[in-house]
Amino acid sequence: MSAPTFKPTRLFTLHQANAMLPLIRAITQDIVDLANGVRERKQRLETIAKERPARGMEVYRDELEQTELDIDKDVERLQVFIDELLELGVELRSPLDGAVDFPSEVEGKPTLLQWKLGDAAVSLSRDWETHDADRDPHADGTDS
Repeated sequence: MSAPTFKPTRLFTLHQANAMLPLIRAITQDIVDLANGVRERKQRLETIAKERPARGMEVYRDELEQTELDIDKDVERLQVFIDELLELGVELRSPLDGAVDFPSEVEGKPTLLQWKLGDAAVSLSRDWETHDADRDPHADGTDS
């Protein structure tokens, strides 16, 4: 299986990626909060369905249906937030912990600068093709 084709809408320098963090952080926080809330509610619904016989569920049908509708709305909101990140040129790697990739190039090689909610700055990179991680993508002092 071949590596995915690197076709970002824009490339970021380390400086540009870090400059965007206030906006990326706000959007990503919304995503993480919403994604974790959806996950928890889905797990509760699954638990209720397993623990209660079908006949006993009749009493809770309206509430369960409303919860499912609310989950669907939140999933749609999640997609809006994810699309916002894509429009900014970054890609969400994990909605549950807020990991984001910033497409970049280091020494002419396609690279992904990485950031995760809670990190102070963008500081990780990985090779686009091999996904090998490096701790400091600009150790030589450049900001390509």
